[in-house]
Amino acid sequence: MNQNLLLYGKRICCIGAHPDDIELGCGALIANIAQRAEVLCLTLSDNQKNPALQNLVSEHRASMKVLGIPEDHDLMMDFETRRFPQLRQEILETLLNIKRTFQPEIVFVHTRNDIHQDHVTVMDEAVRAFRGTTLLGFDVLRSSYGFFPHFLFEVSETDVEKKLAALAEYKTYADRYYFESEITRATMIRHGALAERPYAEGFDIHRVVAQFGK
Repeated sequence: MNQNLLLYGKRICCIGAHPDDIELGCGALIANIAQRAEVLCLTLSDNQKNPALQNLVSEHRASMKVLGIPEDHDLMMDFETRRFPQLRQEILETLLNIKRTFQPEIVFVHTRNDIHQDHVTVMDEAVRAFRGTTLLGFDVLRSSYGFFPHFLFEVSETDVEKKLAALAEYKTYADRYYFESEITRATMIRHGALAERPYAEGFDIHRVVAQFGK
């Protein structure tokens, strides 16, 4: 019988550039741990400068609620989409404030294998901000390039269904291929197969800080 590495963390932070990034990247993991840890989610852009995305904030709130995240732990900023590289310092200061006030023990953010300029900036600044903290990278299918998970987190059928239900709240993106439930489920089946489990969410490793327990 394979044994899972057990993670211990009271404060978990998930950071995404845009509404939907966190749910796409680690929604099943959030569903798995939401009742066992304090999970803070930070989305850095509300995407409200695009008139076609006016419902996105309310859809995001509903999505996070499905995963078990209350609104006071679902923070949303208003950095302008596609201008993150120019706003690098302000984003870093936002993340440093989260580090000071929330003091997360594990942080989930975008993978290194992402080509979206906003995702890249958030990842770079998270690596700077959270020195000395375990930092894992999630995949957002549409903008990933060469992603392969080296950290696999087992999730249950219930967690998978909650992730699918959360993504279904995004009516704005209903016609996007990367929101199709079959693709989302297949990705978790594939990551599960890599771990010899039914389902898993996959991450790459920015930094792991650990010790053996006594």
